[in-house]
Amino acid sequence: MIVLLIYVAIFVASFFLVKLLVHKTTRDFTARKTVTFGDESAVRPNRIASVISVLTIFLLWGAFTGSSWVPGFLHAPGPFVGDATFTYTAEADGVAPDEATVTVRVFPVGAEVEMPEVDPGPGWAKNDADSVGAWRSGLIRVDRNDDHGRDAGHRVVAVNGTPIAPGDEVLTAFGRVGMSPKGTLNVEPRKGWQMEPIWLPPPEAVLARLKEIAQDGYRDSTLWEHLGWSLFRVIAGFFFGALIGIPLGYAMGLSDWFRGWFDPIVEFMRPVPPLALIPLVIIWAGIGETGKIILLFLAALWIMAIAARAGVSGVKISKVHAAYSLGASKAQIMRHVIVPNSLPEIFTGARVAMGVCWGTVVAAELVAAEKGAGMMIMVASKFQLTDIVIMGIILIGVIGFGIDILMRFAEKALVPWKGRG
Repeated sequence: MIVLLIYVAIFVASFFLVKLLVHKTTRDFTARKTVTFGDESAVRPNRIASVISVLTIFLLWGAFTGSSWVPGFLHAPGPFVGDATFTYTAEADGVAPDEATVTVRVFPVGAEVEMPEVDPGPGWAKNDADSVGAWRSGLIRVDRNDDHGRDAGHRVVAVNGTPIAPGDEVLTAFGRVGMSPKGTLNVEPRKGWQMEPIWLPPPEAVLARLKEIAQDGYRDSTLWEHLGWSLFRVIAGFFFGALIGIPLGYAMGLSDWFRGWFDPIVEFMRPVPPLALIPLVIIWAGIGETGKIILLFLAALWIMAIAARAGVSGVKISKVHAAYSLGASKAQIMRHVIVPNSLPEIFTGARVAMGVCWGTVVAAELVAAEKGAGMMIMVASKFQLTDIVIMGIILIGVIGFGIDILMRFAEKALVPWKGRG
């Protein structure tokens, strides 16, 4: 929630700041005369906003992971690290209550640590020392070195002068000290806002892992082999999905019989997630490459069929009547009117289908895949190698974004009339 609020604050501040600067520095307003509210062709991505958006994501990532790439003053509060002390009051049978001090050394996880040396003190309750990793908690048996142990009725009744009982806790400057149901003290240092590396590693750790896998490979295959196999599966599944889905969509848009026959099937299968089809695909097609491509084919098929159907249904009837009045045949209307006017919808559907295929490839490669970006992600997740998981996600996103950009350029080149009526 904190990250979301910061992100929203940066978005709002950037919007007003950029608008203010542009308003002050821009004096030529003639280009704005043709811009009308609701005109899609007049809306173009603001490149400044794009740059700020990407930088904001990486800034938040680095700030909440303590990245060395982000200045220290921008770091979110991190976990407590250092020596912490608290005093406990103990009682035992036949003796007066006594106090002792516990020194806890909180160290970064994975670092070597030496136990702090403490003076036992003069009373029957002796001073203690222990260590706890950052983001962790630990039980401390303070009675182990006391002159009167649990066999003598040893019990802790207060921490830093605050009464405590089993199930209670006392907040201190470094964190919390709780008591288990059996009376053992549980020390939990303050965790701060930063994420533990095992849950979210900093950007430099992900980049280091990328360099390592690019040089040495992962599970007996190079990084480029993993990405190449994922790309091949996605393109193959999308190709066959478009090859069947587009003609099917045209047929549904042009024939009431085809529309009535296939519409229930398409509308029934469209909301079914591809993940739900994995068991059937394994049973019917096995665990080889055929099953993976079939799963991606099904992910793209219904989207392309609906996009083609929408494209045909969206053709203005006035254009069809004009073509008929000029003596055009059905084949000519199909070629010169219906296909050109439906291509914008088809390209939009293709971009959506490609995104769905990239999202499905991870699930497809769950099925006995030896190579693939999805396989890397799933294997790494079993061993909590979060840096490899994030690396794989970023690579899939970058490749998918690159394919989307290529499809945008293809759309501009092949469908220059989009949005022009």
